[in-house]
Formats: sequence, C-alpha cells, structure tokens
Amino acid sequence: MSSDKFPAIGSQLKNCPVIVTLGVCPNFSDYPEWKKKILADSPRIYFPTSLYAEMFVAMGKEIFPSIECYRFVGDKIRQTLLFEMLGLPVLRTRVYYGPLQRQNILHDFPLPFVGKAPRFSSQGQGVFLISTQNELEKYLKHNHPAYIQEYMPACRDFRVVLAGTKVLLAYERIPDKEEFRANVTLGARISFEDIPNGVIDLARSASELCRFNYTGLDICQSEGRYYILEANMKFGTSGFRQAGLDLKAILCELVQNRMI
Repeated sequence: MSSDKFPAIGSQLKNCPVIVTLGVCPNFSDYPEWKKKILADSPRIYFPTSLYAEMFVAMGKEIFPSIECYRFVGDKIRQTLLFEMLGLPVLRTRVYYGPLQRQNILHDFPLPFVGKAPRFSSQGQGVFLISTQNELEKYLKHNHPAYIQEYMPACRDFRVVLAGTKVLLAYERIPDKEEFRANVTLGARISFEDIPNGVIDLARSASELCRFNYTGLDICQSEGRYYILEANMKFGTSGFRQAGLDLKAILCELVQNRMI
C-alpha cells in the first residue's frame, strides 16, 4: 500500500483514491495476510465499524469516526446523560426503571409528553406522543426502561451533519401537519432556508464537547431557546440528495485535505 493511503473497513470511502477499502470480515482470521499487514502497519483506520473500532483504539491507532461515535451510537439514555453532564441544553428528560414506572412518570410529567424507545430506534419509529394513561400503559408494555421527555408542541426541528469540525449540511425538518414527528421518512419536508446561527453554534459545541466527529445532530428551537435532542451516527442522506450534494465525495475531499 502506498504511504499516502490509509485503510478503511467500511465502504463509505470506497472510491476515494487515497483510501484502500478492505471490507468487513466478522472473523479476523478470514482476512488475507496482506490485508492484516495493512491494518497492522497503518496508524489510522477509517470507518472501522463497531466490530473493530474498540480493538484498533486498544492497539493505539487513530480511527475515524471517533471511538465516542461508536460507544454512544443508538443509545438515547447514555447520550442524554452525556449531554447533561457536559452542560448542554436538553429538554427535560427522565429514565424510569422498575414496577413504579407509571406512578412516577405521571407524578413527574403532565400529559401530553413524549415516550421514546431508549435504544436503537430510528426514523421516528420509536417515538410516541403520549396523551392518555392508556397510551402510557401501551408504551410501557414494550419499552424497558422508560425514556420520557417533555413535549414541545411549537418546536422547530433541525438536523446538522458534521465531519471533523466542518458543518457539511444543516436543514430544518418540517413535519406534516397531521404528524408531530419531524422525520423525513414520515413525510417531513426539508428546508435549507433560515437556519438560525444558534442551531449551528450548538451543533458545533456539542460535537466538540462529546467528541462526536461524524454525526447528524438533531436540535430543536422553542421560544428562542435551542435544545439538543439526539446524535445520529447512522443518518439518512435525503438532505444531501435534495441539496444536490454527494456525501461520499465530500468525505473523500476531507480525507485528501487531511481534515478528517
């Protein structure tokens, strides 16, 4: 391998001329010796996948995305704890364990409120607006622990995608009038206009503090205040397509310029 090339496991940089993509082998022994040597000799690995990320870090190698991106992927509970501990603005959120969930939730939150699947949900499928006690009972049957968040009915919803310290794209997600969730897969409309500076500033601050160097951050604005909702390490590319942008080409350029 040329000294000016780096290896990648995932396929996100497959066509980048300064990257050699090795692919994912669930068993390391299945890699041929020449690929093992590339991984052993390289100080930096791109898109190592969740299977290998921790191993490369333990070996003293740099990886992109950062190990924090892999450690917090898909876990709303741990992300919220991290945001709160770092002093980032979040909507009022509590997690409930045990048999007294229903009683404690109704004591802490007035109806309506939002219940979410605490881990590994996407595209709005694990997000529920709970307006009645019966809806709460239904939510609790399938979600343990319970992840409960205050409901902001007049909240603007934004997605900001960053790589390294660079904002790649920012847009507002405007939900269908019959839908409270602002997911594009559920019919939300994308707008690139009038993105407040406060949204960009919070995204940059959160990315730096959390060491999330490749993520799509969801941020809402309500009554002039901004709140970070979630970090998405696996995010859709509808916004890039609508903006006429090629995410893989952008990533390749960043790698070539040593910006990531």
